[in-house]
Amino acid sequence: MQRSPAAKVCTGRLGGLSDKKVSKARVCMRRIIALLTVLTLFSGCASQAIEGPPVPLGDFKLGHNVVVATKMQQGPVSRSATEEEWIASMTKAIDDRFRRYDGNQLYHLGVSIEAFMLAPPGVPVVYTPKSILILNVTLWDDVDGRKLNEAPHQVLVLESTGTDSVFIGSGWGRNKQKQLDGLSFNAVKAIETWLVERSAEYGWFTPDERVAPAEAERPKEIPASPS
Repeated sequence: MQRSPAAKVCTGRLGGLSDKKVSKARVCMRRIIALLTVLTLFSGCASQAIEGPPVPLGDFKLGHNVVVATKMQQGPVSRSATEEEWIASMTKAIDDRFRRYDGNQLYHLGVSIEAFMLAPPGVPVVYTPKSILILNVTLWDDVDGRKLNEAPHQVLVLESTGTDSVFIGSGWGRNKQKQLDGLSFNAVKAIETWLVERSAEYGWFTPDERVAPAEAERPKEIPASPS
């Protein structure tokens, strides 16, 4: 049977050790194997669920849900994922969250998946890579046929850490589809937060809505630390 990376970490220095130290190392190996098994079982119970009622978004009602991935770039150590897989996952996440809104005016969301990294299996505790997703979002007003944000809004999200990934990394505790869906869920939640902020700042989803200028989507400068 092939040894796991965790087992190799524990047993790599057995040579030349006393019987007592060898025994302790073997106990360490057994404990890590048991931990991997338990956390893998827990991962089967983990799920993404939308909790609570929709946040207030005025007259918003989702019209077209357009997701593209033609410019998508994959990170160097990432698990592979196709454009079709990302489009399917993101489209479902958007529908699940935004089809709950039943306002009086249609708005269209355009999402472009720019880059991703799906964490591969690492070395428990020592190296636990996290998955990441970057995308751009544009909102369209159906009545006026105009974009409400002059420049695309960029969303960058990491995967959530749960019992299946905190010690061993999501590459062990989650398969590729769970990583895709988890990142899509987090990204769409971030889009919802952005819509709420723009509604407050520019009157989106109200009779007084205004177009958000390109400057509104520029990254905010981090204030310098006091000397």
